[in-house]
Amino acid sequence: MIIAMLLAHLVGDYVLQWDALAAWKGRAVKGALCHGSIVLAVTLLFAVLIDPAWWPWALLIGLAHIAIDAGWVIFNRRFVSHSGLYGLVRLLTDQTLHLAVIVGAIILSGYTTPIGLPGTIVTEVQTHRLWVIALGYVLISMPAWIFIEFVLYGLINGSAPDFGRVAKYKYVGSLERGLITTFVATGQFMLVPVVALPRLVLESPQYFGSNRTTLFLAEWLGSLALAVLIGLALGRL
Repeated sequence: MIIAMLLAHLVGDYVLQWDALAAWKGRAVKGALCHGSIVLAVTLLFAVLIDPAWWPWALLIGLAHIAIDAGWVIFNRRFVSHSGLYGLVRLLTDQTLHLAVIVGAIILSGYTTPIGLPGTIVTEVQTHRLWVIALGYVLISMPAWIFIEFVLYGLINGSAPDFGRVAKYKYVGSLERGLITTFVATGQFMLVPVVALPRLVLESPQYFGSNRTTLFLAEWLGSLALAVLIGLALGRL
């Protein structure tokens, strides 16, 4: 159930959240309700696939997600234009809250105990390999892109991501990371440069000598490193 709920969170909160919805949920409670309803539906679906009787706890996770995102609307109106690091702090806090709710529901439902949580995770990884593989590939797509952009822009530029500039990397970067993850997981390490180097060679010249150089190289290295790490983890299954 733990792997399923994490996967449901990533699918509902990232993969099924398009740009317009992301902007809407950040400025209006109705947008947060729409987005949260999608997360709720996905969470219920994944929970029922594992244990139909667990639906009340999946409902709790979905409703908590709606409440958290609706609460951010108030903070966004007050702080978004006053702090360049607000976006990064919000993202990290938001994901911490959502994960805390998932873990809390898992424990309160009696599925495991706080002490037994690590052991339960290990057992699930060993017994639900397909779910873990799906989790890895979903993680390396939209969630990885969002985290890379927010973390690097926040730490290097002290600002929110310039999505007008980086939007073109959303799908290309996801495909690139997915291929690298696959090659690493299957032991075909020699193929990694074939996927990783073309974008560096073709796009880096336009950034060299400008204030975008550091960001571009950091984004490229961060994307590559994350894909390799996920690939190594999946390769051990």
